[in-house]
Amino acid sequence: MRRLLFACLLAFLASLAHAEVIDIDNAQLEKLLKNGVPLVDIRLQSEWEETGIVAGSKLLTFFDERGRYDAAGWLEKLKPQAKNSEAIIVICRSGNRTKPVSQFLSQQAGYGTVYNVRNGIKHWIASGGPVVSAAPVIASCRSAKTC
Repeated sequence: MRRLLFACLLAFLASLAHAEVIDIDNAQLEKLLKNGVPLVDIRLQSEWEETGIVAGSKLLTFFDERGRYDAAGWLEKLKPQAKNSEAIIVICRSGNRTKPVSQFLSQQAGYGTVYNVRNGIKHWIASGGPVVSAAPVIASCRSAKTC
């Protein structure tokens, strides 16, 4: 009986340790950015160059051109930019890639609050959201080996 209660307690505590991924729209993104929540853009460099980026974004590609990834390596690069004790926002082109990345951050990497930009940067731009050139940020993160 004690083992069963202990197992139930452990399961309950484990469920508390994983935050729910919160899908957000452009208005919520804008508000969170104003409050200083870090935004991580997980797209490819070619995509950053094509569309530009949301000002202040941390550029950190998760999936390569073939859909492969190194979650542990990516997480090591992310940690100095966004601590898991703080909220984090994740954005991609359309919201498809960020969903599994957001779940990974929440369920396996221990991030407490993970915001997923539901429709990605394409919708942000289509709705008039401002973007800046990615070139200076790419140059900076390439030299620091953080993107």
